[in-house]
Amino acid sequence: MENREQVQAVYRAFAQGDMPAVMAQFDPNIEWQLAESHVYVADGAPLRGTQEVGEKFFARIAPDWEAFVVSPARFHEAGDTIIVQGRYTGTHKRTQRKLDAQFCHLWTLRAGKVIRFQQYMDTAQLRSAAGIAV
Repeated sequence: MENREQVQAVYRAFAQGDMPAVMAQFDPNIEWQLAESHVYVADGAPLRGTQEVGEKFFARIAPDWEAFVVSPARFHEAGDTIIVQGRYTGTHKRTQRKLDAQFCHLWTLRAGKVIRFQQYMDTAQLRSAAGIAV
């Protein structure tokens, strides 16, 4: 499977709620870097390894968000890196505030596995939707 196809498979599996299929695409030692000031890792420290990514990021989405959708729109190939532009939409369950924010994801792959993920997004909008001071 080509790198672009592999990243597209991650988005499809996430949309279907198939977290084992999502996690299967990741190297066990993946480095997962969320955007600065993200509500789940505000200190900017990367998450390391599939267990930490699963527990500190993916496991928090469903309890916090209704109809959370990740909509990739454009895929750009840059060697071992796939750059994805798209939008996040959803409603925060506690605040009932809506999120509609653009994102850019950088996926780095090696030997058929995702070894690094970097997220860029409007975290001020995310924090506002979650009811957290900006």
